[in-house]
Amino acid sequence: MTDERMEEVVMSLVGFGGEGRSYAFEALRFARKGDFLGADEAMKKCNEALLEAHHTQTDLIQDEINGIPTKISLLMVHAQDHLMTAILAKELIEELITDKKEMAQK
Repeated sequence: MTDERMEEVVMSLVGFGGEGRSYAFEALRFARKGDFLGADEAMKKCNEALLEAHHTQTDLIQDEINGIPTKISLLMVHAQDHLMTAILAKELIEELITDKKEMAQK
């Protein structure tokens, strides 16, 4: 993988991961106000952003399978960490929103 391609991959993972994380927290803010439609819409955008990042990861895995290894760099490690943190935030926030919805129905 060229250095230019590596930079594109890193920026994609960080960018889409950050976007997904931001939408997840936006969804939580909506849910706290009782705006569950807004929360659902923000989570939809979160999922779309994280899916884009997942496609980038899948491309890397496919390259590896096809004998084109990815150079491990601190930037790549940071990008993967950034993405995994965003995914964890999404999963936890989904649970919090579910709880808020259930409490609102009582």
